[in-house]
Amino acid sequence: MIFRQLFDSVSGTYTYLLASRRGGEALIIDPVIEKVDRYLQLVNELDLKLVKAVDTHIHADHVSGLGALRDRTHCITVMGEMSKVDVVSMRVAEGDKLTVEGVALDVIYTPGHTDDSYSFMMQDRVFTGDTLLIRGTGRTDFQNGDARMQYESLFGKLLRLPDETLVYPAHDYKGETVSTIGEEKKFNPRLQVKNADEYADLMSKLNLPNPKMMDVAVPANLHLGLHQEEVAKRGWSLSASQALGQLKKPDVAFVDLRETSEREKHGIIPGAVHLPYSNLVANIAPGGSLRQLTETSGKRIVFFCAFGERSAMAVQAAQDAGLASALHIEGGIDAWKKAGGALQH
Repeated sequence: MIFRQLFDSVSGTYTYLLASRRGGEALIIDPVIEKVDRYLQLVNELDLKLVKAVDTHIHADHVSGLGALRDRTHCITVMGEMSKVDVVSMRVAEGDKLTVEGVALDVIYTPGHTDDSYSFMMQDRVFTGDTLLIRGTGRTDFQNGDARMQYESLFGKLLRLPDETLVYPAHDYKGETVSTIGEEKKFNPRLQVKNADEYADLMSKLNLPNPKMMDVAVPANLHLGLHQEEVAKRGWSLSASQALGQLKKPDVAFVDLRETSEREKHGIIPGAVHLPYSNLVANIAPGGSLRQLTETSGKRIVFFCAFGERSAMAVQAAQDAGLASALHIEGGIDAWKKAGGALQH
């Protein structure tokens, strides 16, 4: 397995790059925008394909690298379903699995630092975001933080993991790189409390200053959906209401770019073809499924995904490949549901 822990000294942020093998698919957790060139250099050096970029929560101390990585690699951006970010490609919930080739992470909802904080468990290690730090825990005094919720996330979920589980947080300010659940139980001063009330009292007395980047980082990290805006300007988008009117037309093919797990959980548009986003390049190339569909039947392609981000990238790629009739549903299945579109389960 390939595992790299990368550090941004300005914000004290750890970023993690994961892959099962050289030449395979990769996933990155909590990227920082200023380090995107370094991440991509490493991805190229290891001959990896960056498939997914994940944020554990909306960060207040740095601008996320999710949007930049999406725009430069066409990767899928991922956040938890409780996040208030405007658009990401995929939203995950507790109990879901986040996967790339050879790597699977279990999703754990761990609110308290913020109301959209998630942790990700992989075999012998857990990526805890700002919920559990090394000899500390994330502050709970802004972004809908709640000390009692964090207590439950810690004592009800993370600290119930095996003691030998490695802890990889999103931040450290003292040079520590890794800990274990057992160490944190024993030596983390914020965990030596008897109950949620005692923990909430402890957290209420920290009196920490706001992060220096907070006024810049939070608004920037809430607005990641720029790609769809550019695609709409070029006339390659359909609203969900417009798409409803195209559904049963014989010369239109709806193409579902989501992963199988998303289709099973959220339903499918009747009659849609399933061609996952990960196979897009092959499908729009000469001889590919979508190329044949348009050339032999003359059908117009209408891409869709969960929230419109993958389909916006797909329609751009299809247009670049010469499939000039391709469109996408702005807002994806989420918008389709709100417009009253039918779904099968």
